[in-house]
Amino acid sequence: MEDIMEYSEEDYLMISGIQHFKFCRRQWALIHIEQQWDENVHTVVGELMHKKVHDPYLTEKRKDVLITRALPVSSRIMGVSGECDVVEFQKSEDGIKLHGHRGLYKVYPIEYKKGKPKVTGEDRLQLTAQALCLEEMFSIPVPEGAIFYGETRRREVIEITEELRKEVKDMFLEMHQYYNRQYTPKVKYSKACNACSLKDICLPKLGKAVSVKEYMDQMLKEGEE
Repeated sequence: MEDIMEYSEEDYLMISGIQHFKFCRRQWALIHIEQQWDENVHTVVGELMHKKVHDPYLTEKRKDVLITRALPVSSRIMGVSGECDVVEFQKSEDGIKLHGHRGLYKVYPIEYKKGKPKVTGEDRLQLTAQALCLEEMFSIPVPEGAIFYGETRRREVIEITEELRKEVKDMFLEMHQYYNRQYTPKVKYSKACNACSLKDICLPKLGKAVSVKEYMDQMLKEGEE
């Protein structure tokens, strides 16, 4: 049997980073490698919504459903960690046992997002990543989950397909490769740049493919002259 590579905890990347990576690999590198960040109205509204959802480790029961908020999750195989906004443990005949509760339960992750469903599918990837972590942690299949969008006030049920699973695993592998090399991709212009919270830091106005570090080093040198 082939050995499965596992990451140590100090090498874990953030699950939420997969959204940045899907949107723009350079944006992900600026945030997670170069530690740059900037806020715009999109990020502020998103954080407010998350603060409302996240009451750490709060579990409530509604009929045959246990609702847990801000559940920490991780995967040694993918080398990632983070939190699930909400995980519902729904009573099911083919579920798992939960300590302190009667019956069997299946695991159902729910991700909370502001706005309308995104065309590019970043939200689906993040939900899939959480589902894969839950599968590894609870040793139970997680075939679907849901995304709750603040603007539509509705859940969108997401099937955790093989295609999504493969894309998530491949992306995390690529992210680890970037991180290990401390590699930040060069600027690539697109319409999406206008809505990016790092637009000014990314320096697209320069029109040159330089990293933030290179630009800052250049500015410091000019200041010393």
